[in-house]
Amino acid sequence: MNLLLDTHALLWWLAGAPMDADARARISDPTALVVVSAASVWEVAVKQALGRLSFEGSMVDHVEHGDFEPLPISLRHAERAGRLPPHHRDPFDRMLVAQAQAEALTLVTRDPAFDAYEVEVLRC
Repeated sequence: MNLLLDTHALLWWLAGAPMDADARARISDPTALVVVSAASVWEVAVKQALGRLSFEGSMVDHVEHGDFEPLPISLRHAERAGRLPPHHRDPFDRMLVAQAQAEALTLVTRDPAFDAYEVEVLRC
């Protein structure tokens, strides 16, 4: 199973916060591809700049030096995100849905809003 971490799932993983046991096992599986979107790095930076999130260090460093594969935002991703039905108004989350769909990734999240989209979800 190839995984795309929602931003909160990434932050919880990095902080060692409690997560669903199945999600934790799948993320830590050395044979799994675990992907982090540029959208999540962007979202963290925006929330830090607004004073809504305190995060130690550089998210880029955590992704590049962790066991995560970075996922850039492509033109195809942007077009797909723009065409999604408006079930979710958060543009970062809409991008994650589009990327999960385009790249055949399972989205690791606790957000029930993703259930309205045609995307495989793993609850964390």
